[in-house]
Amino acid sequence: MWGILVALISGALMSIQGVFNTEVTKQTSLWVSTGWVQFSAFLVCVLAWIFTGRDSVGALWQVDNKYTLLGGVIGAFITVTVIQSMGALGPAKAAMLIVVSQLAVAYLIELLGLFGVDKQPFEWRKIIGMLISIAGIIIFKWQK
Repeated sequence: MWGILVALISGALMSIQGVFNTEVTKQTSLWVSTGWVQFSAFLVCVLAWIFTGRDSVGALWQVDNKYTLLGGVIGAFITVTVIQSMGALGPAKAAMLIVVSQLAVAYLIELLGLFGVDKQPFEWRKIIGMLISIAGIIIFKWQK
């Protein structure tokens, strides 16, 4: 139950953040806005680290698969692409396409067992669910 609640909160926060970031971008620029997002997130993380315990930052260099340290770099491009898609499509359409893309890539990662994730068997019901999601986007976007 906790995982479901956290996932729902995450989705809501991502949509709100996308709208906020898009508005800041309109008044500044794409890279200024993206930089502010990453910098302010860094400050929040530093404060949380100070107040919740100080695990060694040096442990980062002990991570087995160094490519996994690229999450922050990917995060910067997530911010940029969310801003651009929300600006071009509006929050609802962009969020739907983002979620379907997340679902498709996550399922591929599971199917192929990429990045240390346990490999999962192919299931038609998951493909059908994804197709239903895509149909939902088409219906949502459909205009008279």
